[in-house]
Amino acid sequence: MLLYRISPVDPHAHLFEVSIETGPAHPGQRFSLPSWIPGSYMVRDFARNLIQVEGTDGDRPVRLAQLDKQRWQLEEDCDQLVIRYRVYAWDLSVRSAHLDQTHGFFNGTSVFLKVEGREGEPVQLEIQPPQGEGYGDWRVATAMPLASGTERYAFGRYQASDYDELIDHPVEMGTFTLASFRARGVQHDLVLTGRHWADTDRICADLTKICETEIDLFGGSAPYDYYLFMTMVLGEGFGGLEHRASTALVCGRGDLPATGETEMTEGYRTFLSLCSHEYFHNWNVKRIKPARFVPYELDQESYTRQLWAYEGVTSYYDDWLTYRAGCVDRDTYLTMLGELMTRVTRGSGRFKQSLSDSSFNAWTKFYKQDENAQNAIVSYYTKGAMFALFLDLSIRKETGGRHNLDQLMQRLWQEFGLKGIGTEDDTHQRIVSELIGRDAGDLFAWLDRTEDLPLAPLLAEFGVELSQRSATSNSDKGGTRGEGLAVELGAKYNTAAVGVTIANVAEGGDAHRLGLAAGDNLIAVDGLQVGSDLDKRLNRYGAGARLSCHWFRRDELMSGTLTLTPARHTTSVLTVTDEGKLAGWL
Repeated sequence: MLLYRISPVDPHAHLFEVSIETGPAHPGQRFSLPSWIPGSYMVRDFARNLIQVEGTDGDRPVRLAQLDKQRWQLEEDCDQLVIRYRVYAWDLSVRSAHLDQTHGFFNGTSVFLKVEGREGEPVQLEIQPPQGEGYGDWRVATAMPLASGTERYAFGRYQASDYDELIDHPVEMGTFTLASFRARGVQHDLVLTGRHWADTDRICADLTKICETEIDLFGGSAPYDYYLFMTMVLGEGFGGLEHRASTALVCGRGDLPATGETEMTEGYRTFLSLCSHEYFHNWNVKRIKPARFVPYELDQESYTRQLWAYEGVTSYYDDWLTYRAGCVDRDTYLTMLGELMTRVTRGSGRFKQSLSDSSFNAWTKFYKQDENAQNAIVSYYTKGAMFALFLDLSIRKETGGRHNLDQLMQRLWQEFGLKGIGTEDDTHQRIVSELIGRDAGDLFAWLDRTEDLPLAPLLAEFGVELSQRSATSNSDKGGTRGEGLAVELGAKYNTAAVGVTIANVAEGGDAHRLGLAAGDNLIAVDGLQVGSDLDKRLNRYGAGARLSCHWFRRDELMSGTLTLTPARHTTSVLTVTDEGKLAGWL
């Protein structure tokens, strides 16, 4: 058995100290750290944060040779080898590690070296408290199984069956709020770190409904005996990352409902959808996964064309399940679905990159987006969700409502997830073909195409009209009714001290033709200083107007003529037209 220890040795300097006791070891023994974390497909080089990797055998220093950016090798025999190092932890995200005097958080992928060749051995992890004044009320939150003698939420020893399990249980420590609920007989805990005024009773009630709806979808039995929602509450923030029995989340303080509030705000429904998304990953990603990820190769990029099926399908279910669980009403759900569609139709990159290619190139394109991303790529999350809707409605239509996307997910769980077998590129097509009784190749051909999915006629079959209108403002998300803009700049911008700063420019729009670029500071239009009311001002002129513009690029003043054209209709709106037909879907 391997023994790991981790201690928040210096919260002010953001340093964890880690030691690994391996027992006897011989020359050539190697140690390595993952370069990426499952669920976040970008090489992050976590080893850059390791400091002073050293080895000892008793009191005797031993020689370690660094082989590359993330691997070390023992150079001599040892009776009782101990590896020690420190980890700089200052990444306030769900992906890595963060430590200060208010709390500590870490993923095992960013702090625990792997003892190569011994990955399958049982592991114990001793989590130690910080020393000094002010830390006496700190607790530990993790879904990692308890070792004998350790109580839940206490510092002490935890255990994992192997290295893969060790790195798949993130750890939170500090003075957090704890709330609990049971879903289908399984204890679920909610941990909130950071200052907040959240109504935890309301959150737990809603999460209970969502969790039970998802458990029931997959047969009524959860694939774990304890689950943890660990949430970092910030002034502003959003993010989540799934694990085998927990999820790490980040949300904005204002997204959580305060005690006594009953309104379903946009922020709160977004938080519930985030929880729904990460919880659905308990099945679709953590246990049903591409064959390329069985096992994970965390030292290098691992390419698959199936991310649409894992993130896209999950993105379809996340909002849908908040509706099915009764947390939002039907009209709100249709608004949410319209907003998702709008995020796809706003970008011309959907005409250049297919879903299959988006999945394959996640490492270098989706996870390394720049200001031109909307013009060059499409998201396998959002367009993947639209493809999942396309599949769901197609299956329902062709089988007269006997089957739907739920049966696809249930088959995947029974045939792959429960057996630990990874899916191949044609697995989903094969199962859908069996459900509809014919070759589904024509449906799945859309994975390699760059045209818009033919959703409008399908939605009409289920009593829903899909229409497009122009945006109502620079920040419009779509999905709601309202009078759209007659003209638009064709660029996202943020208010600056003087004028506005261009965030990105839509290919083919008015700003593109003018020559504006991301980072430009637009200061004047038609001889008047611009500000947050730029949309309103441009619409006073209307289509056909030609306006002089002045902007700074770096420290150089530039000018040009803006010709206003009719606003693009890229905002998706869903309207119920036939209640009877709608029952076949919602």
